[in-house]
Amino acid sequence: MATFLIGLVILIGGAALYGRFCEKVFGPDDRKTPAYTKEDGVDFVPMKGWKNSLINLLNIAGTGPIIGPI
Repeated sequence: MATFLIGLVILIGGAALYGRFCEKVFGPDDRKTPAYTKEDGVDFVPMKGWKNSLINLLNIAGTGPIIGPI
């Protein structure tokens, strides 16, 4: 259990540090995404943040058994 918790702390800390690094290198911009500029209610629809996170989680969980342990 201790190994799991240590790994979790390292993962969260690494993600925070890498996020700051990428923000400095690439920098965020204020451009709107195609979901807002081309919104038509069918193909281009803005999503709530929690739905987007859930889709990303499901994509990772779906490919895990295919490509091996993540």
